[in-house]
Amino acid sequence: MKKLSIFLLAGIFSCSIIGFNSCSSSKSSESVRKETAKLSKEELNAKATKAASSEAKKLEKEGWTIAPGALPIVKQLDKSYLMQYEYDNSGYPKYIMGEAMSTGENYDAAKMQALELSKQNLAGQISTEVTALVENSVANKQLSAGEAASVTASVVASKNLISQSLGRVIPVVEVYRTAQDTRNKEVLVRVAYSHTQALEAAKNAIRKHLEEKGDKMHEQLDQVLGF
Repeated sequence: MKKLSIFLLAGIFSCSIIGFNSCSSSKSSESVRKETAKLSKEELNAKATKAASSEAKKLEKEGWTIAPGALPIVKQLDKSYLMQYEYDNSGYPKYIMGEAMSTGENYDAAKMQALELSKQNLAGQISTEVTALVENSVANKQLSAGEAASVTASVVASKNLISQSLGRVIPVVEVYRTAQDTRNKEVLVRVAYSHTQALEAAKNAIRKHLEEKGDKMHEQLDQVLGF
């Protein structure tokens, strides 16, 4: 099943999410983002509804269903795509989207694990973005290669801390199915989180790690990371 996060990285997310190097070699993703940002609210709603309807049919064909009382799959996906198309005043996505699937003996256990994994997915995306910003700072001669390596090492070491630092995520999609071979429950979740808050959580986690190492680079984070 095509992951929503992959879809975002491929066509909707900003250059900073994809990475500076890939953006510098191709303007296709930035072009898609800018064109999408120009669409009117009605056009975005229509675009989201069409995408949601198509994916809902695919999920239902694969056996996914909803828990009692939950919104229909197509309605959940419609909300998900609408949030993808929300942009700030600078033309960048307001939300970073994460997805994860987990299997458990019961629904609740599988859901809790999927939610935790989705936060790790978010942390991984943010870590990738921060690493790209660090690489950009080297290209712009803001940092030496050694300084960049120090920050990058802290980014990697702080991934779990970034995940733990994220506040409450916004559940957007929640579906499940029963595994035919084991009868275990498979739960798929998609969550949203403020892109700005996610970057701030990452910066704080990295700063803390650098301070604990006694590395003075934490004093330059705001300038280097640009947020």
